[in-house]
Parts: sequence; structure tokens; C-alpha cells
Amino acid sequence: MTEITIHSEYIKLDSFLKLANCVSTGGSAKALLQEGSVRVNQETEERRGRKLYAGDIVEVEGCGTYKVIAE
Repeated sequence: MTEITIHSEYIKLDSFLKLANCVSTGGSAKALLQEGSVRVNQETEERRGRKLYAGDIVEVEGCGTYKVIAE
């Protein structure tokens, strides 16, 4: 599991996917989410604007598993 540090209270899921280098654009994030390839805290997530907080676990098929860490 890779830890990704955020520098605010939360980060939106699409921005997190870019930060984790799973996608390069917002459009790519939208497509990935629509495919059902992203799980947050073991639940499939399709909302790009889902807010992630410290402690959340994000699993992305073909990319990896990440834990959100706050600075």
C-alpha cells in the first residue's frame, strides 16, 4: 500500500487519482470511475467529487492501493 500525503483537510477523488499518477486528466478519471475500477474503503465509487479524508483507502484496478495521509 502506497501512502499519498495531502496538504488540506480533504481531496476530491478525481484530483487524488491524478496525484497518485493513476490518470493524467480529469476525463481519464471519469472513465475509470464509470468502469467501476475504483473502490474507496472497500466500496465501488463512481463520483469524481467524492471527498477523501486522512485514513481513507483507495483501490484502483491496474494501478494500486493507496492510503490518504494528512500533513
